[in-house]
Amino acid sequence: MALLGSAQITTAALAIVARDGYKALTMSGLARSLNVAPSALYNHVSSKQDVLILVQDRLMARVDVSGFDTLPWADAVRAWAHSYRDAFSSHLPLIPFIALLPITNAPQTVHMYEAVAAGFQKAGWPGEKIIDAIVALESFIYGSAYDVNASEDIFDTGNLAGDAPHFTDAVAARARGGRNPADSAFELGLDALVAGLAAALAGPGQPAPTAGTAVGR
Repeated sequence: MALLGSAQITTAALAIVARDGYKALTMSGLARSLNVAPSALYNHVSSKQDVLILVQDRLMARVDVSGFDTLPWADAVRAWAHSYRDAFSSHLPLIPFIALLPITNAPQTVHMYEAVAAGFQKAGWPGEKIIDAIVALESFIYGSAYDVNASEDIFDTGNLAGDAPHFTDAVAARARGGRNPADSAFELGLDALVAGLAAALAGPGQPAPTAGTAVGR
């Protein structure tokens, strides 16, 4: 096999979680999957926490932040959110841990957040509100990543349809719309969040920026 390094360790860790779940990710199990002694791992990582930082960085590197350099704020946020959801929708078992993992010493993750924060600041956001806005968006993005993987019949009321006629009719109407349910829900919620954040920044009595204009401009 190729010389052991952080890239191989990260790939193996992701494969273990995808196949067997987060609890199966142990240092001994990771070493077995790489056909090395556990001591060989410790030349590269000191703990499972370090492995998770590598995994976090691998996933965050897939999140596209380029829009914050080229697009109006609202459009950049939408592009970032779509990319973020796509990066994590294939790695659901990791979300509860990545969402709570400190970003300390995770260079790709720090780079991602720096690009987003810079984009918010450029759009006129005051520093004390930037992180709250990012966290609000991330909470929605992580939940939406789960929704991508929901079964098609998740809202099937079955024999209880008569007890919930309005809900059952709404579910049927959604199906007739022909759109991917996860995508339509994500875009509706994202548009509402972006508009709401823009309105909150604009302040009472001030018009919220449109999708094609930067906040504060």
